[in-house]
This record gives sequence, C-alpha cells and structure tokens, in this order.
Amino acid sequence: MVELECVAKKWGSSLGIVIPKEIAKKEHITENEKVVIEIKKKHTAREFFGLLAGWRRPAQEIKDEMRKGW
Repeated sequence: MVELECVAKKWGSSLGIVIPKEIAKKEHITENEKVVIEIKKKHTAREFFGLLAGWRRPAQEIKDEMRKGW
C-alpha cells in the first residue's frame, strides 16, 4: 500500500485524481484495472482550529482553574 498526496481536479462534471506513473509502475497498476482508494481529506489549519471555536474560555477562568490544581 502506498500513500501519496494529490490534488482533485475538475474532470467533466466529476473530480479526478491522477496516479503518478512511478507509483502505477511500482504497484503494477495497468490501464482499466480496478483499484481501491482510501480517501482522507487533508484539513487546513483554519478548518482544524475552527472546530475548537466553541471551546473558548476566558483566560482568567483558565488561570483560576490552574491555581485550584484542576
């Protein structure tokens, strides 16, 4: 199994991903051969930290909690 990072491109009304020639050769993938692809979206820092937006607390509240020893 090989992991690679690629960019999805518009291909008609769909999105397409190109498998680089070197990886196709290494994995013995030929034209019209079925392959299984696992998709994991790479999140940007903005997306990741946006998930934490609801966790905001005032700094004073956090300091008071630390003084109590949690």
